[in-house]
Amino acid sequence: MATMSVDAVLALAEGTLRRFGADEANAGAVARTIAGAERDGSASHGLFRLPGYVKALRSGRVKGDAAPAAHALAPGILRVDGDDGFAPLALEVMHDPLVAMARKQGIAMAGVIRTHHFAALWPEVERLAEAGLVGMAMTQAMPYVAPAGGREALFGTNPQAFAWPRPDGKPPLAFDQAASTMARGDVMIHARDGEPVPHGVGIDRDGNDTTDPAAILDGGVQLAFGGYKGSAIALMVELMASSLIGERFSHEARAAHNGDGGPPVGGEFVLAIDPGAASGGDGWAAHGESILARIEGMEGTRLPGARRHANRATGGPVEVADAVLAEIEAL
Repeated sequence: MATMSVDAVLALAEGTLRRFGADEANAGAVARTIAGAERDGSASHGLFRLPGYVKALRSGRVKGDAAPAAHALAPGILRVDGDDGFAPLALEVMHDPLVAMARKQGIAMAGVIRTHHFAALWPEVERLAEAGLVGMAMTQAMPYVAPAGGREALFGTNPQAFAWPRPDGKPPLAFDQAASTMARGDVMIHARDGEPVPHGVGIDRDGNDTTDPAAILDGGVQLAFGGYKGSAIALMVELMASSLIGERFSHEARAAHNGDGGPPVGGEFVLAIDPGAASGGDGWAAHGESILARIEGMEGTRLPGARRHANRATGGPVEVADAVLAEIEAL
């Protein structure tokens, strides 16, 4: 492992992306996303993703100078056209108009289309919560996950994120989790490091349960968490982040992919709710804190996202795997 400051991670990511054709706005948005993941202890969404971004730029599949634009389809419905660029800049463009809509209407949704998503979802919902709104987001991916009882990949890992604003300067409650038992990036890291994954993460190409991450990645299939329950959630994400907003399903994203190793094309569904408007007053914050305090007061428990916020509070430095830095250097 190498030790780096968060600023050094940011500079490495931004400089690498600029070198391969991303303009200042796009490189900066992606680099901030990567550096934030490293800062928060999410190695699977940090510099580990940078070679994939570069591959998509080098192949020409993703526009390094994309100019996302937002416009209203209805009083509470925002569409953000990502202009075939990476998702982080489109999500930054989305934020202010979506917040304004939610404050005016009490609730608003955004459909982010024509983007290539490779990142965690918590940054966009946390920003909404920091603006005093409840945030939810979900996105499809490439087909890696079989429906319950099946052996053919159809769904993406299909993450969902949720953030709840908290009073008195407390960081938002936020979680971001895949519908699969394990995120794809984590399976890839286990394979890179030669470490087994738990039973239930996936099956090999012959349909046998396996703890070998390489067998899952090489012709195998990942599984949804909780059997049919996770499978149903994955299906919901497919519909909400694809058909509802006019974008591709995960299996359609694969058909449009050129195999360059970069992120798939697709969409993201984002929902913002004004809790004061929804609850009809100011009591929502104190009432919400009451259950969070009970969780925090139980032995052996912690709030979702607490470890990420604890990592963030240190300000770095962070540890980055030598193998990741070697792959970036090789570019």
